[in-house]
Amino acid sequence: MRTYNVAVAGALGLVGTTMVQILEEYAFPVNELRLLERRDLVGAPFQFRGRMLTTIEATPAAFEGVDLALFATEEEVSRQLAPAAVRCGAVVIDNSRAYRMEPDVPLVVPEVNAEDLGWHKGVVANPNCTTIGTIVALKPIHDLSPIRRVVASTY
Repeated sequence: MRTYNVAVAGALGLVGTTMVQILEEYAFPVNELRLLERRDLVGAPFQFRGRMLTTIEATPAAFEGVDLALFATEEEVSRQLAPAAVRCGAVVIDNSRAYRMEPDVPLVVPEVNAEDLGWHKGVVANPNCTTIGTIVALKPIHDLSPIRRVVASTY
């Protein structure tokens, strides 16, 4: 079975820790996991699959040899580091809003439009959590009777 070198940028935040937990829970074939954080959080401990890992600084060089980079960062950090990760050969899945409206970046909800993964150029965006849940629920309805418009407000 193929394994992957995975980096999680923003690993200590709520979304980042959840990403790491999901990698473990679903037994994603991780060869090496790099937990990336800003400089003042370097060295923080984090347990993954019974091993204690520590965070390292999120720099362009941290993506060398990474296959998959999960970004749970602020927009500015994603804009700064995602291109570096792609240059290093990683596929980036960005959870920030940095790439959501870029025409050359697929905006993907796997249960709805996984086929769009086929045309990515290194970065894949995903909508915010409210949108994802709504879209997953609306997709089967849309398939039966096309939905023309949805207005949603979140607070």
